[in-house]
Amino acid sequence: MSMMQEFKAFAIKGNVVDLAVGVIIGAAFGKIVESLVQDIIMPVVGRIFGGLDFANYYLPLNGQGTQLTLAEAKKAGAVLAYGNFVTILINFLILAFIIFQMVRLINRAREMAHPAQPDVPAPSAPPEDIVLLREIRDSLKKQA
Repeated sequence: MSMMQEFKAFAIKGNVVDLAVGVIIGAAFGKIVESLVQDIIMPVVGRIFGGLDFANYYLPLNGQGTQLTLAEAKKAGAVLAYGNFVTILINFLILAFIIFQMVRLINRAREMAHPAQPDVPAPSAPPEDIVLLREIRDSLKKQA
């Protein structure tokens, strides 16, 4: 089989197509969650913590003051942008929680579609006296 044929067989497998669709939907869903965090959640959190833009919280590492915006401070030198990190962390936690809930629902739906069979113990070998009695019975049937 040539390399091109192998690649074609690989590319049209269902798992590869499913993965591609998942990545595309995941990227779009990630943007929705990012907007939720940056445009709705973080302004409320910023308001609670003094009315400032939480994404602009940073510590300058070059001796500059903190009166600049984060973008201006990054141009002036190195900064420790902890507010931006917290925003991205909240974004990740929300996304991870939603994905966890989706996987949980999918697993529950699979269990309902294919309920697990209770463990049935394997039949054990009959006791020796039962085996002996069966042999006697079979031999008596042959003689009769």
